Amino acid sequence: MGGAQRQALEEACLIAAAFCRRVVFRVAKDGHSPHILGEIRPRPRGPKGAARSMRDPYTVLGVPKSASEADVKKAFRKLAKAHHPDQNQKDPKAKERFAELNSAYEIIGDKEKRGQFDRGEIDAEGKPRFQGFDPRSGMGGGRGRGGFEGFSHGFGAEGPFARGGTGATSDIFSELFGGAFRDGAQTRRPHKGQDIEAELTLALEDLVAGGARRLSLPNGREVEVNIPKGAGDGKTIRLKGQGQAGPGGAPAGDLLLTIRLRPHPRFTVDGADLRATQTIPLADAVLGGPVRIETLDGPVDLTIPPMTSSGRHFRLRGRGLPKSDGRGDLYVATSIALPEGGDDELETLMRKRRASAD
Repeated sequence: MGGAQRQALEEACLIAAAFCRRVVFRVAKDGHSPHILGEIRPRPRGPKGAARSMRDPYTVLGVPKSASEADVKKAFRKLAKAHHPDQNQKDPKAKERFAELNSAYEIIGDKEKRGQFDRGEIDAEGKPRFQGFDPRSGMGGGRGRGGFEGFSHGFGAEGPFARGGTGATSDIFSELFGGAFRDGAQTRRPHKGQDIEAELTLALEDLVAGGARRLSLPNGREVEVNIPKGAGDGKTIRLKGQGQAGPGGAPAGDLLLTIRLRPHPRFTVDGADLRATQTIPLADAVLGGPVRIETLDGPVDLTIPPMTSSGRHFRLRGRGLPKSDGRGDLYVATSIALPEGGDDELETLMRKRRASAD
């Protein structure tokens, strides 16, 4: 083995050791295959410097390993809603719990990752687990082709250092060994990051005002969302690239944002139109005249004709909710209010009218 090849091989072994964090190699002076000297174990650290590892995702979400996909999703949504930072603004640890919930769901909420976790191939953070050494298998299941012996996980056919590799590890080994490292490799397309589902609750006034709103996502991040025209209750907006980051440099997932409209004390939503009831005095109903009507844009005067009955509808154009081609309308129904406490003159008049009608 030449000096340059030996140096490249030593560098590759060091990279493998850093990746697995447990394996130490030595390249023999005679140029033969690298030998395993032992394992690197992290030095115990005190409580201050102790690294915090992710808890079991099933424990975090409070579901058994036999839970169905629907049960896992239901548990996540319930806990995410309860521990959302917006609902726990006085709790400094709310974002941390919220992020932990999201990380757990990212593992067991994804069918492929859940299978890998259950089989012990990845840990609670989604990182590959060290599977040990198998002296019977080398690079792809045999000796030769590079001379790496006794290291199945990593350099095996299914490991991250397999021929062709993926992501950054493939680039590093390609630089060290050139095209020989890529021989026979199959190009694997990286998986897109997981989508995030969230809800944005708005008042009717928010839809009219438009603009942007800040939203805390289930992973603890905050994003600014522009309210689109025609965003009605239950409408889902897809924001590309605002979801979970993709593994190994893959594209990020999307944010699926569902709009929820807060109930209004005066208006009822009917698509882009609004409906309301306006109480008017008896005198105005009989004689007609202007009536002050409250709208989302402020008060306006509506002139009603004489002898207006209860239940009559009036339309105020363009006073509804925004839509793609303008705004909807406001429909106002009248409700006549009689004098409180009685009215002697009105009662006398009504008696005369009743008598004359008989």
